Amino acid sequence: MKVLMLNGSMHPNGTTFAALTEIGRELEQEGISYEIFQMGGDAVRDCIGCGQCSEKGCVFDDDRVNEFVAKAKEADGLIFGTPVYYAHPSGRILSFLDRVFYSSGRSFAYKPGAAVAVARRGGTSASLDVLNKYFGISQMPVVGSTYWNMAHGVNGLEALLDEEGMQTMRNVARNMAWMLKCFEAGREKGIALPQAERGKRTNFIR
Repeated sequence: MKVLMLNGSMHPNGTTFAALTEIGRELEQEGISYEIFQMGGDAVRDCIGCGQCSEKGCVFDDDRVNEFVAKAKEADGLIFGTPVYYAHPSGRILSFLDRVFYSSGRSFAYKPGAAVAVARRGGTSASLDVLNKYFGISQMPVVGSTYWNMAHGVNGLEALLDEEGMQTMRNVARNMAWMLKCFEAGREKGIALPQAERGKRTNFIR
């Protein structure tokens, strides 16, 4: 089993990376492999709702969205990590995930997902609220912890000093591993996935 983690920071070795790496170490202890996908600092398009998505993903192929989609389709669980900018996730990760889920969200159904937010001080809980909405609309079980999935620090070294934050990350990993193992046991027992109804769209508000 494998968990794919998205580092939504342009800093490859910053606070977000430190939090995700702590999760990764614990996942390995549970016998689960992981990969941290680095968004990096290159430009990211917004979703324009053009409806030209394909099996490959987004019609625009000049950034790393479709590369991530291909990896996410093969992963068993997903974790999105973001720094906090103005009490909100980074605009980069939202543009990225809007296109990932608009083009390929149904491919992630029933895969456990966790959001992680890091900050110097405030805005983490609001950022988690935003990221968790991707899971909720895509039939993805949400992985929690013993506190909200957040850590604090100006940089990666400071984040490691946040003992409760790192403890929270390790518990995210344990909960993710437990959920993945439960799902695998269910598959082995022949428990079928729920069949979702589709096709009804109410285009007005009463």
